[in-house]
Amino acid sequence: MDRWSRTHEALSQAALSLFAERGYDATGTAQIAERAGVSEMTLFRHFSSKEALLLADPFDPLIADAVRARPVNEQPMRAVVEAVREAWAGLDAESTAALRVRLRMVAAASGLGGAIERNSEETITALIGALADRGVATVTARVAAKAVISGLGVALLDWALSENDCLGDALGRALDVLGGADNA
Repeated sequence: MDRWSRTHEALSQAALSLFAERGYDATGTAQIAERAGVSEMTLFRHFSSKEALLLADPFDPLIADAVRARPVNEQPMRAVVEAVREAWAGLDAESTAALRVRLRMVAAASGLGGAIERNSEETITALIGALADRGVATVTARVAAKAVISGLGVALLDWALSENDCLGDALGRALDVLGGADNA
């Protein structure tokens, strides 16, 4: 692991640890940087905001690549839905548990209303680019990308707050609705 990756991971872990100990609202970026052993300026080189420490999404490239790999004649909405389904299917139990913890913190923090939407622009941009690579018109690509990401945000928060629902089932139901499945 290179220096950038080690620092990035240290910041992420410090943030999660402090958020769990003190709560998101009571934790400052200076405290996170100090715990990670770096300057606050370094923190902001790695993460654009305190929100991003909680909501950074490593799945963007995987989802975009999955969209590009979908059948050429597939409708844009279906391509995005099925690409998301494929990308999330590979999520292991440890990553799933960590995601639930992060999303519960989002739901509990008073300052994070709309955080998922604000932090989804990179994902939306990646999906628009992948659809454009398939020859999809820009406005159509934007509609499909934003619809899917918005729907997933609702499903993910609902899942995070539940106790007995598995992520695959929650996302599967949301993706069925978004993809127009008959059984949704």
